[in-house]
Amino acid sequence: MSRKHPRQLLVRPPARDGVAPSSLTTPPGHWPSLLAFLSERFAHVGMEAWRERLRAGDVLDAAGQPLSLDALFTPNQRLFYYREVAAEPEPREREVVLFQDAHLVVADKPHSMPVTPSGKYVRQTLLARLRARLNLPELSPLHRIDLDTAGLVLFSVNPAERNAYQALFRDRTVHKTYEAIARWDPTLPWPLRRESRLEVGAHFMQQAEVAGEVNAITTITPIEHAHGWARYRLEPLSGQRHQLRAHMAALGLPLLGDGIYPVLTPEGHSDPDKPLQLLAREIAIDDPVTGEARHFTSQRRLLDLADIAGIFGR
Repeated sequence: MSRKHPRQLLVRPPARDGVAPSSLTTPPGHWPSLLAFLSERFAHVGMEAWRERLRAGDVLDAAGQPLSLDALFTPNQRLFYYREVAAEPEPREREVVLFQDAHLVVADKPHSMPVTPSGKYVRQTLLARLRARLNLPELSPLHRIDLDTAGLVLFSVNPAERNAYQALFRDRTVHKTYEAIARWDPTLPWPLRRESRLEVGAHFMQQAEVAGEVNAITTITPIEHAHGWARYRLEPLSGQRHQLRAHMAALGLPLLGDGIYPVLTPEGHSDPDKPLQLLAREIAIDDPVTGEARHFTSQRRLLDLADIAGIFGR
């Protein structure tokens, strides 16, 4: 009776500078070399970049071993590779760590810093920067806020506890409060509760209200108003993508500095001196690991209403 060959042990390589490697499984087919496959699969990267990555040992097999420049293509092979982005934008502000213990890290994110690697951002992301800064390679975000949004993001330190914390967000037992600035409309019945169904709009970057079962609920309360503008407290009772921005835009009150609603600004045309006036201000949870009631508040501030005209114009 023939023996089955043991399966190769999958070893996920460690993060470098806070960035975990990306992975893929090669498809069935024939390429003259691994370099030829990678150059075709990721044509936007280019053959020369892949040649340098292979030379530098930045492409690894399932056992975490570097693959050589002359490696052959093998179908159904698990690969890991480290991404590089040319001219990655540097952050204008640093993140602030508000809280850290053996279970949680709470960071106060500036505008224009993504939470996780995507597109043109790899190392200059909140996750990568915190992993490197705190020497916590297993750190993982428990939720997301948009690149354009400033404020609080919670991270799990221990992978064994991650699911318990993520369950708080899945079960909607986290109380999140945002602040935002938009035009003042005294004719609306304040405070109000916006309930609607949000789905992908005309452009994949936008969400739109459509007919159907409600999947997005936001309570909106004015905090103050002056000079035609208002500061609002936004409390989402659900977690749809762009929920707060889409709900305010649907009320005819798009957020100040919003480059997506109601009109999508072309990439590269946004003004970093006029950031989106949306802040993840507070988060409150009942910690499922320690049993403590935890409440965190951002140290960041949106614009004073009196300063808006001087920055954004009228």
